[in-house]
Amino acid sequence: MRKHLPIIVLLLASIAVHFAFYGSPKQTVFDEVHFGKFASGYFTREYFFDIHPPLGKLLVSGAGYLVGFQPGFSFGSIGDRFPDNTYLALRLLPTLAGTLLPLIIYLLVMELGMSRKAAFAAGMLIVLENALLVQSKFILLDAFLLLFGFLAWLMYAKYRHRQKLYLLVLAAACAGLAVSVKWTGATFLLIILVLEIKRWRNWFVLLIVPFAIYYALFTIHFSLLTKPGPGDAFMSQQFQEGKLSAFDKFIELNKVMYTANAGLTATHPYSSKWYSWPFMTRGIYYWNGSSTGTEQARIYLVGNPVIWWASTFAIIYVIMSSVTIRNKFLILLSGAYLVNMLPFIGIARALFLYHYFIGLIVAIIALVYLIDQLPSLRQGFGGLSALNNLKVYKKTAVFGGLILISLISFLYFAPLSYGRPLTNSEFQARMWLKSWE
Repeated sequence: MRKHLPIIVLLLASIAVHFAFYGSPKQTVFDEVHFGKFASGYFTREYFFDIHPPLGKLLVSGAGYLVGFQPGFSFGSIGDRFPDNTYLALRLLPTLAGTLLPLIIYLLVMELGMSRKAAFAAGMLIVLENALLVQSKFILLDAFLLLFGFLAWLMYAKYRHRQKLYLLVLAAACAGLAVSVKWTGATFLLIILVLEIKRWRNWFVLLIVPFAIYYALFTIHFSLLTKPGPGDAFMSQQFQEGKLSAFDKFIELNKVMYTANAGLTATHPYSSKWYSWPFMTRGIYYWNGSSTGTEQARIYLVGNPVIWWASTFAIIYVIMSSVTIRNKFLILLSGAYLVNMLPFIGIARALFLYHYFIGLIVAIIALVYLIDQLPSLRQGFGGLSALNNLKVYKKTAVFGGLILISLISFLYFAPLSYGRPLTNSEFQARMWLKSWE
């Protein structure tokens, strides 16, 4: 029982955080105007086009099907009020994915050889991260991406320790699921491929299994969208008329998705550059409620500053140290972080803070790793004097203090995460950076 207590505490805390004010607001929020509309498309069977693969939308619509969701609501604009409560089912699976993510991170950190205290701290920091919470509360895709992706790394870490083929297959399958939510999920598969470079025979499993899953999900997508719809305008005449084979349709759609992704030129007032993400200089307004007297409810995507900036310090330290110290784990953390960041350098389209979430979680793992290594920092682990001069090496106290400060910060910013009313002065007090406004 004592062994499982951290997992129980993490699960209960995560349930409390993710299901507090569940379903609020009863209005469309941010990109629900897109993904809610796409999920409805599976009910009308009218062909639609999206730049992302179909898995996330299939999961959302599947949950809606189980509770009798009926299409008809337009998801036309942010703030449109839902006509009934079936929208709650559409938000359920993203919320569950967000709820389970801290447990996956806990197990991953344990599998990476860190202490149980470090694993628990990592899980709690994920629970208390405001931006991750916001992104998992609505009809959005990133919670699925993070859950499947980090589950792939967990399965792969288990495979490296146990050398059981089924674990490699599971890792490949989870990576395939991540890519099937968003193409940025390829980060998870790429890291595994690099680590298996000397065992090239395993690449057969690592490539075939994800591709089979990815392709199968597109065939389901096509089988559900059998009627003409707004997405036809993006496709060739042959595609629209149904002469193409399933594989040819798969190839054409993926080419069009790539072209559409590359051709996005629209700007957004709350977009941000990749190099600003570690410093969280720009948040995102997701929803504004009606003013009631002196108060107004808002949902604003901004991370927990304590967790965000502490993890940024940690990952910078890790990257710097990995250049001078031959430590495989430091190199692994640095590589995982940079592989996620580098693709965004060449992307011209509008990007947002939530594109950093994979990097953020890697940085959080780096943070707990450094704390877990505190006694050895002074003995040649190398690095900044601020760490070398630390006199308190009790990891329990450091982890506990970090979690406590993170909890206080989480609660302070929680009204912006849950859409609770604030006076203008209370709201302005939470705009710590002018660029957040």
